[in-house]
Amino acid sequence: MSKKKIFEMKENETIDQLLARMSEEGYQPVRRTEEPIFQEKNINGKIEYVPVGRIIKFEGKKEG
Repeated sequence: MSKKKIFEMKENETIDQLLARMSEEGYQPVRRTEEPIFQEKNINGKIEYVPVGRIIKFEGKKEG
């Protein structure tokens, strides 16, 4: 079994809930990363990429 695992925050999940889910599986958070989500929009005839959200991920290390 791997000693590291990536946990992605689910829709309508809080960071506390994500950390509790990690703990239940026996993982301790070691790093947090965020990835922006962009959407293409046509503004004044020009295509622009507008940030519309983010994906939060935690890297977990197996406890023990």
